[in-house]
Amino acid sequence: MAIIVTPYIPNNITVHLGTPDSQAENVTLPFRDYIKNVASSEIYPTWHISALRANILAQVSFALNRVYTEFYPSQGYAFNITSSTAYDQKFIKGRNIFDNISTLVDDLFTTYLRRPGFAEPLAASFCNGTTSTCDGLSQWGSESMAQQGYDSVAILRHYYGENLELVANAPIQDIQYSYPGVPLRLGDVGPEVRVAQVMINRISVAYPAIPRLWPVDGIFGSDTEDAVREIQHVFNLAVDGVIGKSTWYMMVHLYTGILRLSELVSLGQTFFYLDFDYQQALQLGQRGESVSLLQYLLAILAQFYLTIPDLTVDGIFGQETQAAVLALQMDAGLPQTGVVDEQTWDVIVDRFLGIDRMVLSNSQFFPYQSPSSGSVDPQDLYDYLAASPGQFPGFPLQLGDTDQAQERSVP
Repeated sequence: MAIIVTPYIPNNITVHLGTPDSQAENVTLPFRDYIKNVASSEIYPTWHISALRANILAQVSFALNRVYTEFYPSQGYAFNITSSTAYDQKFIKGRNIFDNISTLVDDLFTTYLRRPGFAEPLAASFCNGTTSTCDGLSQWGSESMAQQGYDSVAILRHYYGENLELVANAPIQDIQYSYPGVPLRLGDVGPEVRVAQVMINRISVAYPAIPRLWPVDGIFGSDTEDAVREIQHVFNLAVDGVIGKSTWYMMVHLYTGILRLSELVSLGQTFFYLDFDYQQALQLGQRGESVSLLQYLLAILAQFYLTIPDLTVDGIFGQETQAAVLALQMDAGLPQTGVVDEQTWDVIVDRFLGIDRMVLSNSQFFPYQSPSSGSVDPQDLYDYLAASPGQFPGFPLQLGDTDQAQERSVP
C-alpha cells in the first residue's frame, strides 16, 4: 500500500466568526452550505452565470486549501477557517441564500482548482477589484469579463494563469487530520513515520541545524529522534524526541509555510541589495520601489505571524497593504496608524532579519548542485524530490492505491 494524498470534500467545516484570535463563536456546518453562504455574501446573484461559476470555484478551492493544509489547526486553533475577509472569506451566520447560487453550488462544490503536479487545492485568493486589489481574482473584473463573453474557465485562467487544473467529483468524507492520533517515538515503524521524515527533510532545507534523514524509510531510528529533538530545541518545545501532537503540528506549520515561502524566493532576490535603513514614512496612496520592499517584507512576515494577512507585492500602498501594517502594529503593540514610521519600519526589519536567511536563498532552498563542483549531490536531490510538492504535496494523508477523484485539465 502506498502513501498517497487523496483530495476530498469535507462533510463539515468549522468557521470562526471573527479574526483568528478574537473571542468569537465557532460554527460547524456542512461544507456545501458553507459555500452557499460565502457565495451569497461575497458576490451578487444577478451577475452573469460565468462570473458566478468562476467565483464559486475560487471560493471552494480557497476553503479546501485551508482544510487541506490544516492551516488553523496547525496553529492550535479549533476551527478550519474564519469569517474575516482580512484572513479568509466572508461568512454571515443565518443569512439568506439566493436560489440560483444554491443551485450552482450544488453542481460545483465537489470541484476545485489546483496546479498541475500538485495535489493541494489552489489557495485561490480573490478581492472585489474596486476598493481592494490582490494577486488573484477580481470579483467585479470577473463580472466584466463574463459580460464580454468569457466563460468561467477563461476567467479563471486570466487571473490564476494557464497552468490550471480542475479536479471534479472529489469524494465527500469527514475531515481527516494528519496527526496519527498517538505519539511517534523511537522504534516505531510505519507510513506515519515516513510522513514525519519527509516533513523533517523539507524543514531542514530552511533550518540547516536540523539534520536531514537518509533513507526515508518509515523507521523511527536514532537519527530521526535526533532530528526531532533539534526541531523541538529550535522551536522551544519540550525536548523529548517524541512526535506528540504539538510537535507534529509545529512540523505541519513549518512545512506548509516553507512551501508558501518558496513562491517568494525569486521575488526576494530583487531586494537583497537594497538599503534597509529607514528613509521616509510610507502610507496609503504612495507608490514605488520602497513600497514594494515594504510589501515583500510584510509578505514574508505573514507566513510566520498569523495575525498579518497576505498581500500582493505591486508597489502600490493600497488598503491591503494598510491592513497588513495595522495588523503588524497591533501585534507589536505600536500605535495603530497604518503609517510606516521609523518605529514601525524597525520592527518590520528586525522581525524579517530574525527569519532564517536560508529560506530566502535559491541555491540553498533548492540544493540541486554543489557550489564547488557543480555536480548533483544524490542525497540533496533525493531530499528535495521527497519533499517536493509533486511527490508529497500536503495534508491530510491516507493509505490507498488510487486517487478517487476524477481530474481533468482545463480545456
